[in-house]
Amino acid sequence: MKIVCIQVDVQFGNPEKNITHIEKKIREAVRLQNPDTIVLPELWDTGYDLSRLDEISDKNGERAKKWLSSLAKEFKLNIVGGSVAFRKDHDVYNTMLSFNRNGEHIGTYSKAHLITLMEEEKYIAPGKESSTFEVDNIPASAAICYDIRFPEWIRKPFVKGAKILFVPAQWPIQRETHWRALLIARAIENQCYVVACNRIGSDPNNTFAGQSLIIDPWGDIVAEASVSEEEILSAEISPGLVDEVRTKVPVFNDRRVDLY
Repeated sequence: MKIVCIQVDVQFGNPEKNITHIEKKIREAVRLQNPDTIVLPELWDTGYDLSRLDEISDKNGERAKKWLSSLAKEFKLNIVGGSVAFRKDHDVYNTMLSFNRNGEHIGTYSKAHLITLMEEEKYIAPGKESSTFEVDNIPASAAICYDIRFPEWIRKPFVKGAKILFVPAQWPIQRETHWRALLIARAIENQCYVVACNRIGSDPNNTFAGQSLIIDPWGDIVAEASVSEEEILSAEISPGLVDEVRTKVPVFNDRRVDLY
């Protein structure tokens, strides 16, 4: 499977401009890379313009659903749709929406852990369920940015057989060493591929680290994007390697489920 991460700058609080720009990048990726799966970053629609979410968030995700579904169907590829500001009733969630090659909605995940350093909890409601969905019949899961600091949360779907962890993010530059270390650790301990799509650029409060990563089940980096440039990062992944690693180092069989 060929996977592409669309590492872009995100316009603060401007969903229309972001949709136009990201669609241009998706079309470029299709033309140049012919991917099976495309991955977008966190809150690609609004950025962290949190104080205006009542105005600019996506009611029931309808704007994102329509757009992502149409592109997935047009190009016959899977889209792991990063995350959007998803308004449901009186709450807004940081929510990933994923679609298969037929444009069908295959997965939803709302960020469970909200980062107080960015005051996310003041404006966004936390998700309550982990995520499992299939991309071309390969079981996968999702975490969003800050979630990767909570290994006990990430582990849940991998005990049940997930093989790929998709991580959209807006990870800041001042903690870039944590970004790499945490993602590599999540790949090693869960013996899975990690596909992490970060943004670049700045907003009024933060500068972001880029360095989107695709990591294999041994914890080796397969592909890595730059710190400050927009980039279409691509790599071939082999789900069979997950099975190979899990056979050679049977971590899941050796877990002490009687203790934890």
